[in-house]
Amino acid sequence: MKIEMKRVDDEKGIIQITTTDERWYYKEKNDIFVPSVTWIASFYPKGVAFYKWLANKGWDEAEALKIAAGDKGSKVHQAICDLIDNKEIKIDSKYINHSIEMLEELSVEEYECVISFADWFKETNPTILNREFVVFNDEMGYTGTVDLLCKIGDKLCLIDIKTSPNIWPEQELQVSAYKHALKDINTIAILQVGYKRNKKLFKFTEIEDCFDVFLATKQVWKKETEGIVPLQKDYPLSIKL
Repeated sequence: MKIEMKRVDDEKGIIQITTTDERWYYKEKNDIFVPSVTWIASFYPKGVAFYKWLANKGWDEAEALKIAAGDKGSKVHQAICDLIDNKEIKIDSKYINHSIEMLEELSVEEYECVISFADWFKETNPTILNREFVVFNDEMGYTGTVDLLCKIGDKLCLIDIKTSPNIWPEQELQVSAYKHALKDINTIAILQVGYKRNKKLFKFTEIEDCFDVFLATKQVWKKETEGIVPLQKDYPLSIKL
């Protein structure tokens, strides 16, 4: 999702517009842009299975599938946040599809994902501490959005919610990075909702901390993205003929 930040310079008579996307977060306190965990982790090698899938689908179809999966995940996350906030989710509830920036009803598949999260919640009975919140690791220079922080029994758990049927290495890097932006996390895990490979339709998987691999991937990201910055343009404050 693209975000536009505007800064007016009355002395120069211009407005500076900075366009950011999911690759960057803006830290207002330090007035800096910080790379996202997901962007950094995406530089981890995808593996043979991914490239076979890409070759089979072709670039255009693969990109369309990725966008559709992202839209699905976003709508499911929005609905789950509402559910955590004690709101009632109906089958015709509408959420933003960020590809078209319009409200859409939940599809049957998306609704099943929300149901499976509710089933996991009832079975696990977690104490919710926070959801959908941004964390910064100032020492290592990255940031990202944590889906869910909760207590399950005596364990403090950081959970990433996914709608995909598989867990990929870069997703493991993401939760490891989030853990090291916080303190005292006992468990990092991925909760797959709408999971069709068991009867429960959800799967909770604890992830081993692989922060060292994330840092190595960050070095690759740093080399490959040298010189890339958020798009900034200056515009006049007004126009007339």
